[in-house]
Amino acid sequence: MFGPLTEERVKQFQKDHNLTADGIVGPKTLALLIPSVASTALKLKKSKRRIDWIVVHCTATPEGKDMTVEQIRKEHIKNRGFKDIGYHYVIYRDGSIHNGRDVDVSGAHVTGYNSYSIGIVYVGGLEEQKPGVAYNKLKAKDTRTEAQKAALLSLLVDLKKLYPKAKIQGHRDFSPDKNHNGTVEPSEWIKACPCFDAKSEYRRLD
Repeated sequence: MFGPLTEERVKQFQKDHNLTADGIVGPKTLALLIPSVASTALKLKKSKRRIDWIVVHCTATPEGKDMTVEQIRKEHIKNRGFKDIGYHYVIYRDGSIHNGRDVDVSGAHVTGYNSYSIGIVYVGGLEEQKPGVAYNKLKAKDTRTEAQKAALLSLLVDLKKLYPKAKIQGHRDFSPDKNHNGTVEPSEWIKACPCFDAKSEYRRLD
C-alpha cells in the first residue's frame, strides 16, 4: 500500500539523498533503495573506448526459458559469424549479471553504433512457447522478472557512473525515422527488442 505516510517517507528519503522530493519512486530513487547488484555481482571494468550509448537488448527467447552466456556465444559464432558473443553484459532470469564480450572491444549488437556503445541483454523477450506454436510465431513481450528489472536498473546506474555522458536506449530506438516526423514509431522498428520502452523507463538516469 502506497499511502500518504509512505509518500512522506519517500520524500524525506529523497531529500536526504539530494534527489527531487516528488514522492515518486523513479529509477534514481529505486536505485538507492535496492542493493547495487552490479557492484556486488561483478567488478565493472571501464572501457578504453569512447562510450556514447548504453543499449538494452533481449535475447528473443521464450518466457521461462533460461540461456547462458556460453549458449549465446556459440549461437553468435556459429550462426552469425561473430568472433565472440555480441553483448558486453548478460542478465539471467534470476537477476545475476554476467560478463560477455570484453568492454574494450566493440560489440556486435546494434549496426552502425557498435564502436561507441555498451550492449546489455536480458534473457527473454518473447511470450511463453506453447505446444504447437512455432518459435517464429511468438509475440514480443516484456518478460523481465523482478530480479532482472532490479539487476538491469542497478547495472545501468553503475554504468552511468563510468560513462556519465552516455545515453540509454533500447535496440529498437535506433531504427530509422522513415517518415521523418521526429519519432521512431512501432511500424518503423527494425525489431521490437528489448520489448519494452527502455528509453522512457530510464530517462531519469540520463
